[in-house]
Amino acid sequence: MKNALHSLLAGLLVLGTLLSPAAARAQATTPIDTIVAVVDEDVILRSELDRAVNNIMQQYASQPGQLPPRAVLEKQVLDRLVIMRLQLVRAADTGIRVADGELAQAVQSVASRNRMTEDQLRQRLAADGLSYEEFRTSLREEMLVERLRQRYIQSRVQVSETEIDQLLAVRAIGGPEVRLANIVVALPDGATPDQVATAQKKVQGVRDLIVRGEMDFRAAAIRYSDSQNALEGGEIGWRALDAIPPNFVGIIQAMKPGDISEPVRGPSGYQIIQLIETREAGQQTVTEYQAQGIMVRVTPTLPVEAARQKAEDLHRRLVAGEDFGTIARENSDDTLTRAEGGDMGWFAINAWGSAIGNQIQTLSDGQLSAPFQSEVGFHIIQRLGTREQDVTEQNRRNQAREVIAQRKSEEEFERFLRQIRSEAYVESRLDGPEAPAEAAPATTP
Repeated sequence: MKNALHSLLAGLLVLGTLLSPAAARAQATTPIDTIVAVVDEDVILRSELDRAVNNIMQQYASQPGQLPPRAVLEKQVLDRLVIMRLQLVRAADTGIRVADGELAQAVQSVASRNRMTEDQLRQRLAADGLSYEEFRTSLREEMLVERLRQRYIQSRVQVSETEIDQLLAVRAIGGPEVRLANIVVALPDGATPDQVATAQKKVQGVRDLIVRGEMDFRAAAIRYSDSQNALEGGEIGWRALDAIPPNFVGIIQAMKPGDISEPVRGPSGYQIIQLIETREAGQQTVTEYQAQGIMVRVTPTLPVEAARQKAEDLHRRLVAGEDFGTIARENSDDTLTRAEGGDMGWFAINAWGSAIGNQIQTLSDGQLSAPFQSEVGFHIIQRLGTREQDVTEQNRRNQAREVIAQRKSEEEFERFLRQIRSEAYVESRLDGPEAPAEAAPATTP
């Protein structure tokens, strides 16, 4: 049951099953608390850290051997709590908010994805010892962080048609996709030769453990990886080869599902890659519709009933045999199609909005609709034809755009997180060994 509950939080974007700082604080029951980290003018309490760590431990209750020692796990979780706290502060400072109505919709979406009603979600949370308000707080903070990310990258990430052409010239966009996981042994900027040698020994030792069958990849990632996805077993997810850094593509193409790579040096340190599975991308088609339309816009000077009456009058003229194009040019308020006599061209189902999309599906070729209402006014459309259009090339360009944008976004936001972390005053007061010291297994049997 606990694992089932934690799957409800899998859609959350930053901490996954970890409780947010505010939610963890709300659940604190220890009479006397201590400070485990100072973050600028704020603090993270022992009760917050314990609550977050305990949630991770509950998630892996059936596989406790996959988790690192408590001291190492605490450091991993504290690092993520610090980053989360800094992002929430920045979101607040930049005026990012989540309205109560938006939060309610997000809660309903989580319940729906898990085939539950909201009441059933409440019951499941209570059965697993988590309050409904704690869940709402975690969800709200994840939404705030995601909006911070979107706002930051939207102002910095642009993709030009030239960049798309250049990528398509050297990459086979739309080809096979791969599902990957990784283990990262991080190196600081300007690492010394001793630090590089230590990292090499550690990453080779981790790989040897996996190859010898002493630990599976997921467990090794949880215990030894320095990446933010360590507690997800190193899972990266599905990626097109185009979305993978070039220095890894050749390695992955030579692998079979289940294989793990030799250690590879990257910008952030050493990585071991696991190829979990592959899949092929096929030809893509979409049904397109051809139509002509007339719109009567609702305005302060033409309220709803008056607009409805005008649309009905125009419809009667069309039924009586007047020319659609002439009526559209003289009466339509749609500035995009009026000059063309209402010609809407060929379009995908919802390209002109869901109201038109829903209506056009009910028509046959050549049939004229009755007046119907959308959010902007009243419409009359005549469906002229349908076709199956091969959109593989168009989608290739869209995929190329997304690949470039995703790569730029990840780089920009990682740079942003490093920046806010470096600019902040962070003092850890945890006792115990650092993660790298524990996570350096022997490289010999």
